[in-house]
Amino acid sequence: MRRTFLAFAFALAFVHAGCDADNSTADTASPNSPTKASPLKSRSMKIRLKVEDKVVTATLTESKTSRDFISLLPLTLTMNDLFRREKYGHLPRAISEEGKRAHTYQVGDVAYWSPGQDVAIFYRHDGEKIPNPGIIVIGKVDSGVEVLDVVGSVKVAVELVGEP
Repeated sequence: MRRTFLAFAFALAFVHAGCDADNSTADTASPNSPTKASPLKSRSMKIRLKVEDKVVTATLTESKTSRDFISLLPLTLTMNDLFRREKYGHLPRAISEEGKRAHTYQVGDVAYWSPGQDVAIFYRHDGEKIPNPGIIVIGKVDSGVEVLDVVGSVKVAVELVGEP
């Protein structure tokens, strides 16, 4: 019985591996067919944040809200402090609200607060929830978010990384 089971398991693994190998060649597209990934999905959307002489980067999510935010760049924002947990700055115009709303955040989150047309960057967690209607997280600071952990407001230059 044990030999039969082992033989069956081996045969099943062999068949499964063969199926995976066939998929690699069956998925080729002709030159005129649409590709699976859009150009925006295939490249990383990164922004650079300059705070005085310090520079940090953030990686944006692939979403309509993020793309709309990018359409505003480059820009310089006066980012005010809120609750010693986040810096926020008023955008020149409203951007898309087509995104999942959240009432919690993580340190490093870059988010859109639609009632005020503000972008916020969370640098400290205070355990509090975000009030209604919530935030739309559009990205995450890669590292160095502590540059925003200063008293008062700061000027932040925001630009797309790799922009020609």
